[in-house]
Amino acid sequence: MPDKSVELLAAYWTLAGDTYPGAPSEISSFTLQARAEAAARAGWRGMGLVHADLAHNVATLGISTVRNIFKDNGIKHLEVEFLVDWHLDGARRAASDKMRDELLEVAGELGARSLKVAGGLFEEGPPDVPRMRDAFAVLCDRARPFGVNVVIEFLPFSSVNTIDRALAVTENVRPNGGLLIDTWHVARGGMSFDEIAKIPLELIKSIELDDANHAIVESLFNDSTHHRKCCGEGELDVPGFIQQVVDVGYRGPWGVELISAELRKLPLEVAAKRAFDTTIAQFENVNFNA
Repeated sequence: MPDKSVELLAAYWTLAGDTYPGAPSEISSFTLQARAEAAARAGWRGMGLVHADLAHNVATLGISTVRNIFKDNGIKHLEVEFLVDWHLDGARRAASDKMRDELLEVAGELGARSLKVAGGLFEEGPPDVPRMRDAFAVLCDRARPFGVNVVIEFLPFSSVNTIDRALAVTENVRPNGGLLIDTWHVARGGMSFDEIAKIPLELIKSIELDDANHAIVESLFNDSTHHRKCCGEGELDVPGFIQQVVDVGYRGPWGVELISAELRKLPLEVAAKRAFDTTIAQFENVNFNA
């Protein structure tokens, strides 16, 4: 049996229904109440929230109602996303700072654990590490009074696209700054799961599990947005990934980010249960005492 301390967090896109990153509307096709109830019934103990959906629900329901929906359904781990352009200047940086402040204010009210960010999304070439470290420090300092971690998700379609680059940007910057390690991003970035061992435990702030076939469908972004697989239904070694993270010492909640054209068409209850059951099964033979 999986370790009873394992708690799963449904990242936003896993239960968002018929929407996806960059869609005309990123607001879920399901109500927040319905998502939280379905998540609770399936066994989830955490949920993710993107800016558009979060702003919509706070505006229509009020922050206290949003907070109570999570509390009433035993959803105790929350993460907010997704911030880009925080290292730039000009109009893009101004828009990023506005979103940052909105996300952090709500994250603080809800007791969210992390703000997910990307460094250099769709930027070519290596990152300007000194400049990005300075900007990351500012971002972490802004998040600290809200009790929120800032986690960089190293993506294969960003300038911070490897573990080494992510470490260069985050290591020894701020205690509340770190990394989000995603199965898909490590594999699609051409890294071995063994490389996770080089990450200091204090930098591992969030995890996301998912699966994929070996073949990429069209572009990396298209594959990421529409063709991820439930854990165990693709060709990646998800238990091996989990064991590497456990061996470093991580014992927090495990996010599950399934951005899938197939999954998003399913009824909410079906999607919630399938995503949960396939993921928890990956922990069956994980050794937490290694």
